[in-house]
Amino acid sequence: MGILTRFKDIMSSNINALLDKAEDPEKMIDQCLRNLNSDLGNVKAETASIMAEEQRAKRELDECTMEIKKMENYAVKALEAGNEDDARKFLERKVSLTTKETELQESYNLASSNSARMREMHDKLVADIGELDARKAMIKGKMSVAKTQERINKIGSSVNSANNSISAFDRMEEKANRALDEANAMAELNQGPKDDIKDLTRKYDSNNTDVDDELAKLKEKLNK
Repeated sequence: MGILTRFKDIMSSNINALLDKAEDPEKMIDQCLRNLNSDLGNVKAETASIMAEEQRAKRELDECTMEIKKMENYAVKALEAGNEDDARKFLERKVSLTTKETELQESYNLASSNSARMREMHDKLVADIGELDARKAMIKGKMSVAKTQERINKIGSSVNSANNSISAFDRMEEKANRALDEANAMAELNQGPKDDIKDLTRKYDSNNTDVDDELAKLKEKLNK
């Protein structure tokens, strides 16, 4: 009866709790199904054996009960025939069989109880396997969506990092522009104040003798 002890935990197991504790529910549910199907094969074989034991115990009990009735009938016939000694022998056998019947009844009760417990475990295993099979695709689908979301989250983190890099680049460019503006302003200050008179005198100081000579030649040519 070691099988009853071995599968006692199966009756109180909580498949959902096992899945909640799993690091990888996809692998866990596949492993659970493999384990449960393996257990189911063992439970089926043991259940069939225990049910056969129950049937054997019931058959022996029924045979003993029938034998008791038979001895009682023979005792009646012996008395009717006036053979009291024969009737006594039949009744002695009946008493012996009655003691045996009590023992067989106890054996049958135990076998029947064991058979019922094994059938209960068998039916629970079948139900658990059916439930997991029905939920297997759904659980794996959820895990697939979760993994996709995880990848999206990682991509989002990379995008945020890139945005931070771009912002840092913009700040560096702004700093460079400010430095350039400051340098230009300093260069302008270093030039000193602008002298308009110098520009004006340069206008009248320019050498225009070549133009005057050309103009004189042109006039002389026209006069001729």
